[in-house]
Amino acid sequence: MSDEVLTEEFEVLESIYPEELNRISDRELSLIVEPEEPVYGLSDFKITLRVSYPPEYPDVYPEVALEPIEESEREEDELTVEENGRLLKSLEEIGNENIGMAMTFTLVSHLREQLTVVLLERAERIKRAETEKERRAIEEEEAKTRGTPVTIESFLKWRTAFLAEQAEKKRRQDDDLMKGSVDT
Repeated sequence: MSDEVLTEEFEVLESIYPEELNRISDRELSLIVEPEEPVYGLSDFKITLRVSYPPEYPDVYPEVALEPIEESEREEDELTVEENGRLLKSLEEIGNENIGMAMTFTLVSHLREQLTVVLLERAERIKRAETEKERRAIEEEEAKTRGTPVTIESFLKWRTAFLAEQAEKKRRQDDDLMKGSVDT
């Protein structure tokens, strides 16, 4: 039963995902998966779902892996270890609910939904980080222009130092004048 179920499932998947599906062998395929809904700033995000079917399939959950499409220099284009783990765990839960029947389409649909959720959370984290960065920059700029607050104590301290400095300056000028008039 397993081979005919798998053959039928592959035919259905090939008709639904003609461009995204890559049949690796009789018992293995890879499928390019994108989020169900585009997420602003992360709209080009895609991953590969790799599925290996054991001989007991569909009575057991297939071996599933999530892989990046290609090595990207942008960190945002790949799943974090935590996100990858969450998605795989979620896929396994859905797969275990569908034991005994062809489940790849269900897994792909669920992955697309969950990928949207993960990317929305990521976009929210990025937005919060940017907002926090802007807030800190504004606070730093305000701190530069704020200066030292003037209190009665700080004013009196400054005034005493200023008057002492002015008295010293006047004494030097008077000394210079006295030396100048003595020399003439």
